[in-house]
Amino acid sequence: MMAKIYHDPDADLGVLKGKKIAVIGFGSQGKAQSMCLQDSGLNVTVGVRKGGKSWKDAKKNGMKVDEIAKAVKDADVVMVLVPDETQGDVFEKEIRPNLKKGAALDFAHGFSIVFGTVKPPKDVDVVMMAPKSPGPMEREVYLQGFGVPALIAVEHDYSGKAKKIALALAKGLGATKAGVIETDFREEATSDLFGEQAVLCGGVTALIEAGFETLVKNGYQPEIAYFECLHELKLIVDLVQSGGMMRMWTSVSNTAEYGGLSQRDKLITQDTKKAMEKMLKDIQTGKFAKEWLADASGGMKKLQSMEDAEATSKIEVVGKEIRALFEKKK
Repeated sequence: MMAKIYHDPDADLGVLKGKKIAVIGFGSQGKAQSMCLQDSGLNVTVGVRKGGKSWKDAKKNGMKVDEIAKAVKDADVVMVLVPDETQGDVFEKEIRPNLKKGAALDFAHGFSIVFGTVKPPKDVDVVMMAPKSPGPMEREVYLQGFGVPALIAVEHDYSGKAKKIALALAKGLGATKAGVIETDFREEATSDLFGEQAVLCGGVTALIEAGFETLVKNGYQPEIAYFECLHELKLIVDLVQSGGMMRMWTSVSNTAEYGGLSQRDKLITQDTKKAMEKMLKDIQTGKFAKEWLADASGGMKKLQSMEDAEATSKIEVVGKEIRALFEKKK
């Protein structure tokens, strides 16, 4: 059964007219969402640490800015757009004490609700409006007069209008022009984490590095290996994203199509699929969330170590040199 897709006629921006919307955080999502909502005629206040980089950036971009506690006070909608690992602390210290009865709490990712770092009171709506795009692209598409697709979810409907609020927020970003799909917090959070780990961030980068290392180990020039395993990847991904697998297969050479279809099962084996099942189970049970939050609370030492190793890997060193060749010389 196909999911229902909501469009402009299904959402009423008037639900938010005259309401105070507090956007907490001015990073990738906070910046894009607050600016788009303000451009859609809504009353938006950005809540950030006074005098910090985000405070100055929000001011520079013409936003109304206040300290988090003051931004939340009397707000009808509070959009929690600080990083997952800080949401629990920010919520308990600055949002909860100032959250008025009947307000709507909005999240762009289900992590903190599903894994219990944020436990809202019973007298507020809890919704999610999750644009399926990084913030800068979300803003760019909005300025072009369209919007990126989004997901909405309702965790708690205190007012009886929670879904209408989530749809209105999506419309304010232009997302209902593209299409909005309803989900629930758990489905969004666990599928998002799995997609990042198994495919989009973890799986793809591991595959790129393994292919690069295999060619270099067997005597191929690192620069050639970089072109074949990383540089051309964008061309393939763009074809898949714009027209599905079949557009890609019919756009590449017959040799590439035959080789790809006939050989890929040697990489994605039953063992690989079992590893993916284990990965998903660790996400669903909260094992991954516990591990990540422990590292975050300890200063992100493991993350920093892994990042340092990645930054100094051979493919990154070679890639930096290759990318410099494509930069326009002034």
